[in-house]
Amino acid sequence: MAKSRIPSALDRRILIEKDLSDAQALQVGEAYLEEGRVIEAIDFLAKASARDRLAELRSEAVASGDVFLLRFVARAMREDPTHAEWSRIAETARAGGRDLQAADARRQVERGKGDDSD
Repeated sequence: MAKSRIPSALDRRILIEKDLSDAQALQVGEAYLEEGRVIEAIDFLAKASARDRLAELRSEAVASGDVFLLRFVARAMREDPTHAEWSRIAETARAGGRDLQAADARRQVERGKGDDSD
């Protein structure tokens, strides 16, 4: 079995606080993504200013109906989810049988969360 390229939990915490170059942070973020550990990758992608990569994850979150992932990515990008994103994610989550996530997204739509002025 090959050794994982991702840092241990303690090393991860140290790296988050450490000054890393964009390239180093991106490399760590991509290593997490390769192992399917998307949430842990987000901090490093944000640290690397990898907005394109974060935007891809944001699109994946909406397409898969993952409210939790959308919130994490939106926070990292410092851009609230749009009304359209909440609406789409509600539909996608409902279609995927994830009723709690669909209900959460619908609440955001009903509260008028999101700004579609972009």
